[in-house]
Amino acid sequence: MIHSRNRRLRVNESMRGLVRECTLTTHDFVMPIFVMEGENKEEPIPSMPGIFRRSIDLTVKECKELFSLGVKSVNLYMKVSDHLKDNTGKEAWNKDGLMQKTIKAIKDAVPEMIVMPDVALDPYSIYGHDGIIENGKIVNDATNEALAQMAVSHAEAGADIVAPSDMMDGRVLVIREALEESGFTDVGILSYAAKYASSFYGPFRSALDSAPKDDMEIPKDKKTYQMDFHNSREALNEVFKDVEEGADIIMIKPGLPYLDIVSKVRESIDVPIAVYNVSGEYAMVKAAAQNGWLDNDKTIIESLTCFKRAGADMIFTYFAKEAAMILNR
Repeated sequence: MIHSRNRRLRVNESMRGLVRECTLTTHDFVMPIFVMEGENKEEPIPSMPGIFRRSIDLTVKECKELFSLGVKSVNLYMKVSDHLKDNTGKEAWNKDGLMQKTIKAIKDAVPEMIVMPDVALDPYSIYGHDGIIENGKIVNDATNEALAQMAVSHAEAGADIVAPSDMMDGRVLVIREALEESGFTDVGILSYAAKYASSFYGPFRSALDSAPKDDMEIPKDKKTYQMDFHNSREALNEVFKDVEEGADIIMIKPGLPYLDIVSKVRESIDVPIAVYNVSGEYAMVKAAAQNGWLDNDKTIIESLTCFKRAGADMIFTYFAKEAAMILNR
């Protein structure tokens, strides 16, 4: 005779909901947003169906709609004009730059929206790298100083949290000290602590024209600073260091292929964990759904719930708006 029957707790949706271990809500989502110069402009990103580059005015409109749906955090990326790019990234801390104007506009229109601007030099670099290049190499410490200037300028514009995604050694400490010295003690740092050199970033790089340039004099990829996807213990080393340096939240990127890393990190630290459901993951689901191979809505919710089950506290995802609509239904 069977005394223990697990199926007793699966008999209907009410019972399944009663014993459910994790729940997905709109508060879990951070929506990445691409911003471009101009007014009343919107450009679709072909490799990311349903995602657009927008001018500031339309970005503000989108943020208002997101907030009304319950998505209360956005992550900002700029499509920088070529004539503003150089090897120093100085446009990144221009007080009248596109990022700074976007932050101000969103906070003026939706004050309670959490605004997390990306802190990295690749959109501003003529080389498409996250750091300054000297003698054919990405230099670490000079890049950190540039990132600190960038982060302070974001804080001055009204950012709630700065999000360094560059993977330079020691940059969290340099940024934290710069924010403290400038009086921004309440501005948080979300550190991309375990960011892997991944093939899943392709659509994102085409959206911002931020891929490394094909130049024999510089590294052809980002493998000297982003992590080797063969490694997992290394992720813990990166995470521990960033937490010690003052990171308030840590990021693991990409998402679905790296759920083992999310789970391992969750068991090791107590600070909030973010995970990035990246552009390649988004594009694969959309392509399969458009071909009728997957159920779009069910696959979105299942995928996002997996991040919560693995231990993530928040999810950066291009599905945020769509998922909010599904959950609100």
